[in-house]
Amino acid sequence: MADPLGDQHETSALLTAVAEAAREYLLHVNELPAGGSAIRNEAAGRFGGHLPSEGMGSLVTLNRLLTDGLEAAANSTGPRFFHFVTGGSTPAALAADWLASAIDNNAGVWVSSPLGSRLEQIAIAWLKELFKLPTEWGGVLTTGATMSNFTALAAARQWWGEEHGANIAERGTVGLPIVPVLTSGFVHASVRKALSMLGIGHGVTRVLTADAAGRIDLGALDRELRALNGAPALMVATAGEVNAGGFDPIAEMAALAHRHHAWLHVDGAFGLFARVSPVTAELARGAALADSVIADGHNWLNVPYDCGFAFVRDPRLLNAVFGMGAPYFPATEADHPDFLYLAPEMSRRARAIAVWATLAAYGRRGYQAMIERHVALAKRLGMQIRESTDFELLEEPQLNVVCFRYRPSGIEEAELDDLNRRLGQAIIADGRVYFGTTVYAGKVAFRPAIANWRTTERDVDLILPIARELAGQLIGAHQPA
Repeated sequence: MADPLGDQHETSALLTAVAEAAREYLLHVNELPAGGSAIRNEAAGRFGGHLPSEGMGSLVTLNRLLTDGLEAAANSTGPRFFHFVTGGSTPAALAADWLASAIDNNAGVWVSSPLGSRLEQIAIAWLKELFKLPTEWGGVLTTGATMSNFTALAAARQWWGEEHGANIAERGTVGLPIVPVLTSGFVHASVRKALSMLGIGHGVTRVLTADAAGRIDLGALDRELRALNGAPALMVATAGEVNAGGFDPIAEMAALAHRHHAWLHVDGAFGLFARVSPVTAELARGAALADSVIADGHNWLNVPYDCGFAFVRDPRLLNAVFGMGAPYFPATEADHPDFLYLAPEMSRRARAIAVWATLAAYGRRGYQAMIERHVALAKRLGMQIRESTDFELLEEPQLNVVCFRYRPSGIEEAELDDLNRRLGQAIIADGRVYFGTTVYAGKVAFRPAIANWRTTERDVDLILPIARELAGQLIGAHQPA
């Protein structure tokens, strides 16, 4: 096969084959092992070799993906994939995302995608409504929490520079002092990565903790801010800590920020969704008082990878950082936004099509119902752990993450970390349910997160029996004959 032009006639057959395979896959994904097939690593290893001189052709290539490829894939769209904080794709979002791939618009500028640009404008407005954020804030879609944190913190860095009389976007940070960044032990790696990329540096972050779990020490935060004598600073609050779902006291941190001339950024990758339901809204109280807030789309919104959102109180700052033009770029017109001036990427997938579609299809009540169902499932799992004799709940579930460890009788405390690590490896290898280990308050633990729209009691009720079965095999294998 040479020029793709000669392959145009195969397009219909290719799309039909994918649609049929996807339909069959989605019919059965609820029952498939969440980790994928038992030979997933072997199947992934079948891909390799040098770049072919003569291509295989599209039908043969697609068949490789539908055979070896599906055998190598994790079933993360299914209801038992509890690793990380992974949502699925709602029916509306999945179908809309297929359409976005078919039309393949660049949503960087209006003229190349009126649809993508308009739907991003609407989606940002709807998301502000969903999260109860001020309507006058600026916002933009990104690839996920990492780039959302990068985008919002870039605006924060620009503000900080202006407070020092400098335009960092234009002149850089030469001659300026180190940027003070204050946070709790809940701070996520994506924030640290964003600080690295922005040249602020993740090593200068002052982590102020009150306990081993990483909760903020508000007294220490106040003292650190007072010591700056009014000099500007950046503060990061976490809404939804990844190990146990904890929240920094955002409203109290906002009060300190306003009192001491600091920018408050809220990393709400999944925790911002607490604001959707009155059952959990108090957890993220004060988010609307911050200067910037972010969340993920491919987590609890359940749109396809990759998607995130960044919101900033002062929209001007986004344009100050990202508003790079070129002679061939069209002039922006009123009501025809060009989002490349508000975000890092100039070429941008029209991910707003899926975001708009899922919000239009299910609305506020649909998302509230899903979130409340997931919160109830987390509490259900927490109750099962409390009532067991061989598992230990390390924190009461507040949202959708459950932090626990295996703690059978007769095992010394010093041996538990190694046992739980080995059990985590066994759970991943087994794959029927899927979640890994973390370290929380100095203990190796598990942190399954419930974020997939498909997940029900039936799925959550498998977690402890499967973990107990695999743990029994581990202990039995290490007992003397």
